[in-house]
Amino acid sequence: MSEVTVANWTPTPIGEVIAGLYDGPHATPKPCDAGPIFLGIKNVSEDGFLDLNNVRHISEDEFPRWTKRVLPRAGDIVFTYEATLNRYAVIPEGFRGCLGRRMALIRPDETKAHGKYLYYAFFGPRWRATIGANILSGSTVDRIPLTNFPSFEIDLPPLPIQKRIAAILSAYDDLIEVNTRRIAILEEMTRRTYEEWFVRYRFPGGDGTRPYGWSHGKLGDVLSLRYGKALKATDRNGGPVPVYGSSGVVGSHDTALVTGPGLVVGRKGNVGSVFLSTTDFYPIDTAYFVETEKPLLYVHQLLRTYSFESNDAAVPGLNREYALTRDAVVAPDAIMGAYSAAVAPLYELAQTLNLQNTNLRAQRDLLLPRLVSGKLDVSEIDLPQKDLAHA
Repeated sequence: MSEVTVANWTPTPIGEVIAGLYDGPHATPKPCDAGPIFLGIKNVSEDGFLDLNNVRHISEDEFPRWTKRVLPRAGDIVFTYEATLNRYAVIPEGFRGCLGRRMALIRPDETKAHGKYLYYAFFGPRWRATIGANILSGSTVDRIPLTNFPSFEIDLPPLPIQKRIAAILSAYDDLIEVNTRRIAILEEMTRRTYEEWFVRYRFPGGDGTRPYGWSHGKLGDVLSLRYGKALKATDRNGGPVPVYGSSGVVGSHDTALVTGPGLVVGRKGNVGSVFLSTTDFYPIDTAYFVETEKPLLYVHQLLRTYSFESNDAAVPGLNREYALTRDAVVAPDAIMGAYSAAVAPLYELAQTLNLQNTNLRAQRDLLLPRLVSGKLDVSEIDLPQKDLAHA
């Protein structure tokens, strides 16, 4: 791929190519069990996707008041401007909700700039440098001054090139989204199989009643929880070993603390989160790792059935003693092993898809900064193979 010049790329204030800039309310509505989505910072992932698995809802009665400034619509770009910065996502078709606190939205003017190109350009080096130079550091959080936001410049190539760049990068994201949906389906299949076997007792040969040989016990009869070990980000050397915290993989290191495969349980922060590592790994001090002699896939699903919320206010996070005294129905080892064997192909396929996504993200992230800075000739770049999503 050849280098190209950017002579025909125009540094343009973002305010000249958008139809509107809006911020969210500076308050939080009453919680509601159902209704439109109150879109918060936690719902925008660092790599640019909306995560709607855990959302806050707003009542239908309050919804008109909270959308008085703006009603998000498909194609709008939402972003964070306070506390957690530099998170961006595109509102999809069918979304119904409002902006949460510390969230803002731009509505691209498609006659002047391609919305998806703008979205990708926000991840580019020039825009990130602009944001970095305009951060206002407060006593508690950093923020971006929205009053100055329209003057921030962005590199704009001719519209056809914008669309081609967006098409190339969108092709990667589309494949990632397909894989992510397939992974969610596989995870749901393993969960439902667990419920059929160990909640409804409809395992092979079962008749729906708890058979002889199954016992009531405690979680501590099945596993032990061991503390992870502190490892500052500056001390992580990079390498093949994933570093786990309570939110999942938070980095990499060259030395493992635990031999894999194994399980990680969130201790502080994302309390009770459960992650399966198929390789040797390093759990830090915000997490526990699991020791067990039971089949690992069975234990993984067992842990996911609990909502770990310690009632001991003096011990923030997940109290290990509290967790291990939770009730558990303990099945015979043969049944646990049979379940693990039955769902192992589902886990293996999910792992394959996760690996594909890792590779796709790496390729996309390698291309993105060079594309949005005009360092690559877009006519020479092929789209990723669509059959990767169906491997």
